[in-house]
Amino acid sequence: MLGTIDALLLGLVVFVGGHFALSSPPLREPAVKAVGEERFRGLYALLALASLTWTVLAFRDAPFVEVWTPPLWTRWIPNLLMPVAAVLLVAGVTTRNPTAVGGESALDEPNPVRGILTVTRHPFLNATGLWGLVHLSTNGDLASILLFGGIALLSYGGMPAIDAKVRRRTEPAWGPMALTTSRIPFLAALQGRVRVDWRGIGLWRVALGLLLWLALYGLHPMYTGVWPHPLS
Repeated sequence: MLGTIDALLLGLVVFVGGHFALSSPPLREPAVKAVGEERFRGLYALLALASLTWTVLAFRDAPFVEVWTPPLWTRWIPNLLMPVAAVLLVAGVTTRNPTAVGGESALDEPNPVRGILTVTRHPFLNATGLWGLVHLSTNGDLASILLFGGIALLSYGGMPAIDAKVRRRTEPAWGPMALTTSRIPFLAALQGRVRVDWRGIGLWRVALGLLLWLALYGLHPMYTGVWPHPLS
C-alpha cells in the first residue's frame, strides 16, 4: 500500500490536516478538558510522529509521476537558500520562544524579544517552510509536489494559527510581542519596529547552522539518492 500516491496523500492529510484540526479551539479545548494538557500534547505528538513516519515511507516508495520538468537553473535555488533555512532552524530550536510549544511563559521575561525573534517570531516554521518551497522549485514529480507543498502549507499556514492561540492564552502580554516582531523575516526590522539583535543571535548559532547545512549537503546522496550540486 505504501507504494502509491494515495498512501502519500493519506499521510499528508493526517499529518498536515491533523495539525490544523487539533490546534483549532473547537477540537483542542474539549480534548484538553477531557484528558488534560500534558496528555493531549503527548497524544498530539504521537499522532504527528506516526503520520510523519508514514508520509516519509510513502514518499520513498511513491511512483514517479512527472508533472513538469524544472529548468536546470532551479537547482541553484536550494543551494543558495538552504544555508539560510539551516541557520533559522538552529537559531529557532536554541532560542526560548513564546510561539513554541509550551513556551508562553517566555512572555513573562523582562525582554522576551531577543536574538532570532528580532528577525522573525517563527524561525523554526520559516526554516521548514523555506525547505519546502526551495525543494518544490526544483522537483516536478507529483509525489514531491505533494510532500514539499504540504510542508510549506503547514509551515506558513501554521504561523497565524499559532499566533491566534498564543494571543488567546496570554493577552495582554501578547500585544508588545506582536508589535515588535513579524512572521516574515526582517519585516519588523525594516518597518522600524525592532532592531535586529545580532549579538543575541550569536555567531555560534550561525556557525552551527552552516555546519548542519554542510552535513545535509554532503550526506544528501545517502538519504535521497540525489547529489544536490547545481552543476551535476
